[in-house]
Amino acid sequence: MRSLQVSYLGLPLKNPVIVASSGLTKSLGKIKACEDAGAGAVVVKSLFEEVLVKDAENWGNASNVHAEAYDYLRAEATLQYGPDEYAALISKAKETTEIPIIASLNCVTPKWWPDFARKVEKAGADAIELNIFPLIGDISKNSAALEDWYCQILETVQKAVHIPVSMKIGHNITALPAFAARLTGLGLKGLVLFNRFVETEIDIETLQLKTTFPFSHSDDIYETLRWIAILRDNIVCDLSATTGIHTSEALIQLLLAGANTVQLASVLYKKGFKKIKEMLQDLEEWMEIHEFDSIDDFRGRLSFKKTENTDLYLRTQFLEKTRQVE
Repeated sequence: MRSLQVSYLGLPLKNPVIVASSGLTKSLGKIKACEDAGAGAVVVKSLFEEVLVKDAENWGNASNVHAEAYDYLRAEATLQYGPDEYAALISKAKETTEIPIIASLNCVTPKWWPDFARKVEKAGADAIELNIFPLIGDISKNSAALEDWYCQILETVQKAVHIPVSMKIGHNITALPAFAARLTGLGLKGLVLFNRFVETEIDIETLQLKTTFPFSHSDDIYETLRWIAILRDNIVCDLSATTGIHTSEALIQLLLAGANTVQLASVLYKKGFKKIKEMLQDLEEWMEIHEFDSIDDFRGRLSFKKTENTDLYLRTQFLEKTRQVE
């Protein structure tokens, strides 16, 4: 029997499959269903500062709202999921399950970060995932200021708690390797790539803006795969891959690229929790065929620095691929 055990954020997981922060992890019943389906850990649906504000107008148009918070705002349930209820959910989940429970925090106002972090740590969370994606429309703010803001959030939270802290970010970072190295230099234990958010579209009949949040597609894996591979040998923190992981093959590819874990959501909405067991069975069968006893035996084998032709991870192949389809 092959071992699927991994370590993530210093926590032992029975396998690398984590259920991502989403409606799939918003209640005790759903968290237990994740465990029963074989998940190695869960990230509890985010606690959003937006949800705690009575006047939703303070947060502007819904297009600026994170996709998970949008679930609440759309239902006008702005006070449905407060910090006390969130802490109670984590506490109950720790009492009734045996897998790691990771809290997810999404705040806007700096003062809330340490307060929320201490509350979930006290409730028993094994780790914290900071869910960050500021959309900057102000021409006076540059990328350096934005990166400073990320770092300030990280330092603020780490000073408030003793449990490991990871950060889930979007893909629109100017120089991701340098930024990731800066975060790990500040003590970040894990980086989650990449986040998804509500998008804006225009209704050409009503001439109004509206929001949409499509599920990820299997093709979305490629950007995640590239950056997991590039970062694997360049930073010291753990890497968790998310977005576009819909197949067992995608799971295996990301482990080969260097991911410590993967986080699933869209595929579970589409296929159900049974998909977890299917992917784990396929992973174990693949390991047996290739004679790998553990995930550590092959994880990162095809990361950027361990690949003979590193150009395959870079844009230099663009011309070649374009010619192939002409």
